[in-house]
Amino acid sequence: MSAHPHRTDGNGPLTGSGAGPGRQVRAVRLGPRSVAALVLISAIGVMAFGWPLLADSASGLAHSKDAPWLFAALLPMLLAVVVATIADTGLDAKAIAMLGVLAAAGAAMRPLGAGTAGIEPMFFLMVLSGRVLGPGFGFVLGSVAMFASALLTGGVGPWMPFQMLTMGWVSMGAGLLPGPDRLRGRRELAVLAAYGAVSAVLYGLVMNLQGWPYIAGMASGVSFVPGDPLGQNLARYLAYCLATSLGWDLPRALVTVILTCTLGGTVLKALRRATRRAAFDVPVSFTPDPPRGAPSP
Repeated sequence: MSAHPHRTDGNGPLTGSGAGPGRQVRAVRLGPRSVAALVLISAIGVMAFGWPLLADSASGLAHSKDAPWLFAALLPMLLAVVVATIADTGLDAKAIAMLGVLAAAGAAMRPLGAGTAGIEPMFFLMVLSGRVLGPGFGFVLGSVAMFASALLTGGVGPWMPFQMLTMGWVSMGAGLLPGPDRLRGRRELAVLAAYGAVSAVLYGLVMNLQGWPYIAGMASGVSFVPGDPLGQNLARYLAYCLATSLGWDLPRALVTVILTCTLGGTVLKALRRATRRAAFDVPVSFTPDPPRGAPSP
């Protein structure tokens, strides 16, 4: 028996999707369970990042420095549920192989800058991969790539699951951008560059929430005050970001924009060519081998 991708128009095997040359090929088709799992992990992630802002002064927040560790223990289990659910609805061997290659490439790119002065070329690849391969694959790729890069750089700690979740959001968001089947060329690169810049800055802003409420000894103008109105704490938080991390967030956004504008077209073509050749969404049919000595079809 031999297997080949089944073509619906009767003209032989396909190397990509049978729905037209312009249609975006997805490595992972999101089903109801996958969407529910992504919504669940995203909701719990928002709670993990933002719950101190809603705590009152009598909540004992001063004695809750173990909270990041509790969430750090919870998030990997939830991420595993999301990955397993997506795998159950369409992460096949070909998609896993591409996931491994892209995650390894992203992990290898992170030490090139190691976050120094915001030089993080990893964001550029995660955004473009999420755009081509879709939100489900993008979320898994961002999480796995950040996990692998943390092992390479020695960045393992209670912050790592939060980094995995946030990078998953970055790559997933790229897969949710409009016009995946129509937008091409310079307009697409402009959209991706703009998204990459915004997501690079938001990544830093969100990650600051992971540790800011637990940092003691800062000036009162940028310190978290349990029980204060949300608006006042948010104003202090923005002041904290301006004083500490914006010098890394803006260069990260600039590097992402430059790489997207200069290398984005080539990388997008390579990723789309690879997905067409992999034929992720083409069903496989089996036909009997011809009798020995008979001409091949």
